[in-house]
Amino acid sequence: MKLYGMQKLTLLDYPGKIAATLFAGGCNFRCPFCHNADLVTHLDKIEPMRSEEVMAFLEKRKYTLEGICLTGGEPLLQPDVADFLAMLKAMGYSVKLDTNGSSPKKLKEILDAGLVDYVAMDIKNSLQKYSQTIGLAIFDIGDIIESVQILMEGAVPYEFRTTVVRELHDESDFRAIGEWLCGARQYFLQPFLDSPHVICPGFHAPEPEALDAYMAILKRTIPNVAVRGV
Repeated sequence: MKLYGMQKLTLLDYPGKIAATLFAGGCNFRCPFCHNADLVTHLDKIEPMRSEEVMAFLEKRKYTLEGICLTGGEPLLQPDVADFLAMLKAMGYSVKLDTNGSSPKKLKEILDAGLVDYVAMDIKNSLQKYSQTIGLAIFDIGDIIESVQILMEGAVPYEFRTTVVRELHDESDFRAIGEWLCGARQYFLQPFLDSPHVICPGFHAPEPEALDAYMAILKRTIPNVAVRGV
């Protein structure tokens, strides 16, 4: 498992848990507003962490930390992700997976094997604008739809979340998302935060009034909607 960073303590990344966050490298999306560009487009310039160092830290802290958040990049691209998750579970950790939803078969295998306890899936935009938002001209949206269906079957607690960008999202997108995700467990809006590491600079956060309007639209079909990160 190639990891390129570790946050040794977080009270935010895993809801309700004292956790550490591990950053897997590589992603099959090229979201222009992504603030982890180094993990997406510049991996050749970064040395992965030594696995012995990571495992030694996790072993040492397993009686202090409650959970591990595995994020990226896109963790499900790693061929040995299931083995790594199994090691975390064997240590006694509760595991949260962050995913873009592009690998539904691997997601289902991991859920069926009981290797994760919580999943956060990014919803990049309405289905009609997905390719534009992820920076790919050609993409099989069926994978995203399938991953949503898998999570909404309720095998583990989950959340959907969208990073809201003024230039990429409007009310019509959230009306479409609300219809698509009708009855979802919970949904979070996260306003875009600018960073020197954004893949394509020049994007902006939505106005607070816009976020309020989007939240009101979503609450028509998703009871538990909130804004995170403000």
